[in-house]
Amino acid sequence: MALAYAIDLAGQGWLQLGELLLAFVLSAAIGLEREIRQKSAGLRTHTLVGLGAALIMLVSKYGFGDVLGAHVTLDPSRVAAQIVSGIGFLGAGLIVIRRDAVRGLTTAATIWLTAGVGMAAGAGLWLLAVVVTGGHFAAVCVLTPLATRLPHSKYAPSRVHLTYLDGRGVLRRVLAEFTRRGFSVTELSVDQRLRHQDQAAVSLWITVHGGGSLSELTATLAEVEGVLAVATQDTDAVMP
Repeated sequence: MALAYAIDLAGQGWLQLGELLLAFVLSAAIGLEREIRQKSAGLRTHTLVGLGAALIMLVSKYGFGDVLGAHVTLDPSRVAAQIVSGIGFLGAGLIVIRRDAVRGLTTAATIWLTAGVGMAAGAGLWLLAVVVTGGHFAAVCVLTPLATRLPHSKYAPSRVHLTYLDGRGVLRRVLAEFTRRGFSVTELSVDQRLRHQDQAAVSLWITVHGGGSLSELTATLAEVEGVLAVATQDTDAVMP
């Protein structure tokens, strides 16, 4: 009786609850960063992914102890391995392909990483879980600003999202500014037409080539009269 009771409680002690709590906290921290950046998958999604991955790891480790015997052997890694496949489907749903631009890759990779953090926490590898969570913040907080400062290839296309008041010659002045700063416009695509304080406005994507500074370009365009917002594909909008 005592042995059966011990088997029933295997994997359901304070240690396992602590591992689930660790997965919850670390996943929530990653999700909070995504939520602040207003990404498609935020606090709740990342927290649930990490917590679910930790639970599946614990089930894989302890969930089949009552069926083991002389003629029954199990591979505890088989259930946990399915987490990777399942997260692949979730990550694919976060990736959006629009014309020639692919968006959501970083968020999909973060979901994948969060699942790994949850798996590590569920496996009792708390140090690895904490270090990888710190690595995530180092990547998004240090590498992102560094990437924006790297020289921009004039052969690589860039996309600028512009919202401006219609009928005031704003687009003409904006295109002139592109040319003045060494950029050539290769495509214009209207995103939507809207109203701004009872005035007609247009939101569009502009694809450009050039070796100039995109950050300086967006700062200059934000000062053009009639421009409501301007941003590059991978940065937040600059408001005038």
